[in-house]
Amino acid sequence: MHFIELEDIGLLFRVRQYGRISFKEYLLRGLFRRSKKTAFEVQALEHIDLTVEEGDRLGIIGPNGAGKSTLLKLLAGIYPPTAGIRWVRGKISSLFDIALGFELEASGWDNIMYRGYLQGETPRSIRVKTQPIAEFSELGEFLDMPVRYYSAGMMVRLAFSIATAIEPEILLVDEVLQAGDMAFQAKARQRIRELMGSARAVVVVSHDLPSLAQLCDRILWLDHGRIRMVGPAKEVTDAYKQSQNGAVMQVPAPPAPASGHVQREAA
Repeated sequence: MHFIELEDIGLLFRVRQYGRISFKEYLLRGLFRRSKKTAFEVQALEHIDLTVEEGDRLGIIGPNGAGKSTLLKLLAGIYPPTAGIRWVRGKISSLFDIALGFELEASGWDNIMYRGYLQGETPRSIRVKTQPIAEFSELGEFLDMPVRYYSAGMMVRLAFSIATAIEPEILLVDEVLQAGDMAFQAKARQRIRELMGSARAVVVVSHDLPSLAQLCDRILWLDHGRIRMVGPAKEVTDAYKQSQNGAVMQVPAPPAPASGHVQREAA
């Protein structure tokens, strides 16, 4: 059974050339009239064909800017495709932007409720999950404080604990494998494994190749918005690492200093 199917998917962004401008600049540039130069196009994804079936554990890798997170958000329905067909069967649960919905002036307990509602919880269902979330976060009395006083690590602990208190059918994960300190990371990986075990299909984006090789049976290598390779996890990760090592080896050495301008060390 196919849970996700993408057929010749393309995603084109139209981006304004101008950033934030004052009202005076708005008038001076004549932006009340339509201009052909107010936007440029970015082809984020192109010719993506992908099938994710029941039981699949798919990892997505690629260099920065390859389109990995963009593809995940397209799968989640955040970005509609501008070309091709996206077909999804089942309920999607996503683990990215895990701190979304936090109210900085509210306590940790209150934010468990607020963030839970954003994930589709009801008042009854989130009440059942509140204590297990608190225990997993290990924040103790800090949950009584406004989260604006939390350190970055404490915020990640609470956000991850809330975000993973779900019953996924199709699970999308984006770079949450490095949550908190080393001890909490071990718990986080175990929690991800449990979620992946209960989900019927999983897609994970990460730069952590060893973790992906353990968690996923297939890997998709994305490069400049196109699929470069997809196949068994070890085969694709090995090819990707060889490509990255080759790119490093091909970086030219800095030019030697010109004659007559030899740099000397101070005595």
